[in-house]
Amino acid sequence: MIEATTRAELEQIAGRYPVARSGLLPMLHLLQSVQGHVSTEGIEACADILGLSTAEVTAVATFYTMYHDEPQGEHHIGVCINPGCAILGGDDVYAAVCSRLGIGHDQVTADGKFSLERIECQAACTHAPVMTVNWEFMDRVSPEAAVEVIDRLAAGEQVESTRGPKIGTWRDAERVLAGFDDGKSGDGPAADELMLAGLKRAKELGMKAPAVGTQKAGE
Repeated sequence: MIEATTRAELEQIAGRYPVARSGLLPMLHLLQSVQGHVSTEGIEACADILGLSTAEVTAVATFYTMYHDEPQGEHHIGVCINPGCAILGGDDVYAAVCSRLGIGHDQVTADGKFSLERIECQAACTHAPVMTVNWEFMDRVSPEAAVEVIDRLAAGEQVESTRGPKIGTWRDAERVLAGFDDGKSGDGPAADELMLAGLKRAKELGMKAPAVGTQKAGE
């Protein structure tokens, strides 16, 4: 059952938008933060609040890979295997993580501690190969470093992401994606040299973006 407090927060999310149905994506993240997945009851609640059919909500929940119809682990591990990461060792990282956890893509360990996803791209090519833990980046990770992170999490130790806050739980991260502040937005280092390399080179070459409104159609 969807508790009254959760339903109230779902309604709060829907109320943020001029068109209420625009709130569906964060609403689904909220459900996952509470239940660990998108349940049938959750789909029905979203449909009722937004005036949609359950088929419409289900279509969205099954289209995006970030939503799951089965409970996920306390820590959700994502390993990028897109060519950029794969060439630099992403496939080896994924194989090491699979071996350590004893599971494969879209599976959960028997103790419910970890779930694993083979991800096509994490939009962090400058820091390849990349692994995420609850959507926080572990940059330029090696197979050994990836396994060490998992070992530490399994032991209940605190782990810090490369460019973000200390790692919480996957449900914590899902609540943030639903639009609820966790107070950690200022944690972790700022943009590093790899992220700013393109901007630095553009300045060296005297390159500037065109002023707003000056670009001609078709350019």
